[in-house]
Amino acid sequence: MHNINPQHNHQHCIDEALLRARDLCQQRQLKFTTIRELVLTTVWSSHKPIGAYTILEELAKEGLRRPAPPTVYRALDFLLDNGLVHRIASLNAFVGCNEPGHAHQGHFLICRHCQVALELDAQLIYPAISAAAKQQNFAVDTASLEVVGCCARCSEANSND
Repeated sequence: MHNINPQHNHQHCIDEALLRARDLCQQRQLKFTTIRELVLTTVWSSHKPIGAYTILEELAKEGLRRPAPPTVYRALDFLLDNGLVHRIASLNAFVGCNEPGHAHQGHFLICRHCQVALELDAQLIYPAISAAAKQQNFAVDTASLEVVGCCARCSEANSND
């Protein structure tokens, strides 16, 4: 899990995400097109969930011809299908995946103040969900967890007010 501090270097996150994406696409013999790279870069430009239309706006700010919404949605679908990003359902937004090499559900801590989303280790959470479901004779297909609260940085800022 990433802990975001004020001196955090997002460029490092972007570079790492792009490197992992290129490696993964090469291993799976998939095309990592320019639009897919641009969308992934935009998603990783902060640790805040970002919606598809905001991605469109950000791409336009970069001086690019604004792609059609279906183009961005297709790129997001590709990134989702290959585990490079997660969708945060409650926000209808996307964040980069910390561990794209293996399939897993996204579990997040979301700060209600600054909107940063921190991905939790699914191996710590899924067994508890699975055990609770088993007690109810319920078969889990997928599970995602979104916990809203206050991050350490915002808690500290609020206590200083």
